Amino acid sequence: MTKLRLGPIAEEKPVKLTLELPGALMRDLQDYSRVHAKLTGLESALPPERLIPPMIERFIASDREFGKQRRKG
Repeated sequence: MTKLRLGPIAEEKPVKLTLELPGALMRDLQDYSRVHAKLTGLESALPPERLIPPMIERFIASDREFGKQRRKG
């Protein structure tokens, strides 16, 4: 089975943020959510707003140049 980059979603106290997404990106997030649920054994797909924070975290954690610049201060 192919693994998604996004694993299980951790529960954490959220901070409210409002943003606008293009319709195509929202549809992609909904599709991703369905696939994520299927591959992680969830009974139902998570709402896309639950996927966005861990996706951003994963993106930031994998950005080597960002990490390098952050360590420099």
